[in-house]
Amino acid sequence: MTKKTKTNNITRSLKQDKSGAQNTSDALKPALPPAFIDRMRGMLGAEFPAFLDSYEKESAYGLRYNPLKAEREQFEQSAGIFLLHEIPWAKEGYACKRELHPGKHVLHEAGAYYIQDPSAMSAAEAIGVQPGERILDLCAAPGGKTTQLAGKLKGSGLLVSNEIVPSRARILSQNVERFGIRNCVVLNEEPSRLAEHFPCFFHRILVDAPCSGEGMFRKDENARAEWSTERVMQCAERQLVILESADRMLKPGGMLLYATCTFAPMEDEGVIIRFLRRHPEYELAELPFYEGMEHGRPEWAAAYGGVPDFEVEKENEIRHIERCLRLFPHRLTGEGHFLAGLIKRGEMYAEEYVDESYPRVPKSKRKELLALWEQFAEETFTFVPDGIPVTFGEQLYLVPAKMRDFKNLKVERAGLHLGEYKKNRFEPAHALARALGAQDVTRSRELSLEEAERYFRGEAILINEELRGWVLLTFEGYALGWGKASGTQIKNHYPKGLRTLG
Repeated sequence: MTKKTKTNNITRSLKQDKSGAQNTSDALKPALPPAFIDRMRGMLGAEFPAFLDSYEKESAYGLRYNPLKAEREQFEQSAGIFLLHEIPWAKEGYACKRELHPGKHVLHEAGAYYIQDPSAMSAAEAIGVQPGERILDLCAAPGGKTTQLAGKLKGSGLLVSNEIVPSRARILSQNVERFGIRNCVVLNEEPSRLAEHFPCFFHRILVDAPCSGEGMFRKDENARAEWSTERVMQCAERQLVILESADRMLKPGGMLLYATCTFAPMEDEGVIIRFLRRHPEYELAELPFYEGMEHGRPEWAAAYGGVPDFEVEKENEIRHIERCLRLFPHRLTGEGHFLAGLIKRGEMYAEEYVDESYPRVPKSKRKELLALWEQFAEETFTFVPDGIPVTFGEQLYLVPAKMRDFKNLKVERAGLHLGEYKKNRFEPAHALARALGAQDVTRSRELSLEEAERYFRGEAILINEELRGWVLLTFEGYALGWGKASGTQIKNHYPKGLRTLG
């Protein structure tokens, strides 16, 4: 298929918004809270008019491609029509064309990319993940930063993604599945309970803390409506509690990356100062700095940060608050964000703890299920999957080898869902298909755009050859899901609950 044909296919596949233009002039002029305006005027001084003018503009819109599924060149060839320019602080990030609705295209459904505010891409990049590490995304929904962290791990190590709200944990799990992540466990727990379960366990922890959301005012009416000075103070207290739990789970020598989407110094520099006062074993890291970013401001901490006894010059010399980073919408492509990298002094010890006391079904049935899985894997794969096969009822998961046991934890996704025991046979899971590529299986078939759209609608695929067994169906090289071939027809096994493109 030529590049021109691919571009035409993408253009034809775009779904138009029937409700009309969504960003009217009124929507672009949000009613900002007066107390917020007064504080920002005091903080920004001569820059305040430019900051205020940014609210007359459309919010930033971006996407990140999925490095677990394709290299940059392949991605740009498939999705180039959507892309405007690269985001300098995010290796896989682009600003993109909102009006072409990339979130409604087959490639999005296939997990080729994640729609995300460009500023939000900064945190997972700054934490410096290395393949093979154990990573915790503590406040992870809906999954933007989790999917980015997974790309940095390159399929190795362990990623634990946690979300305290059950409904949001389910959305997080769905995005993990769509992105084809093999080594991620999704939990639905309080940070304090996780701290009891994973003491001194993770090499890096990302805390994208719940906050007052000031940085999202341009795109989120609810954030503006719910804002108050009292809410800012409440968020700051909650953020400190979360950081205390994160500290208990971080190994010596590890990094804790604290991020918010607010401008409030009380939730940003103020929280960091208060945490450092309690924990002298931490120091602020120097994070990668890009044009348009702003360094942390110790004077804002003194004036607005809830630490009135902060002596700017004296304490900044000790704590280096200027090493924090801020992203403002009037300075760069993106909404508001704040970052602080906290290094825990000490040497990482070599202990690797694995407890295989997972919940299991009765022994006889588990043995039968594992035998069926092994037969399926031998017939289907060109590689040996890495992990521990574990049964939950009649479901089979591949748990990352470095994961601790699940005892007393609320588990939303126990790793890679392999399939289920169904009427004395093994049926592979949709999540397994999404984690594979054509090179990983003995039977695959590349679909045209028309066939891919029909597949997402639940229709069978007709072929001009005799084929039998489970087949991985792909589009532009991206895995879409399973089909089961019988002669010249491939029966559709795309999950009914996901059949939304039509």
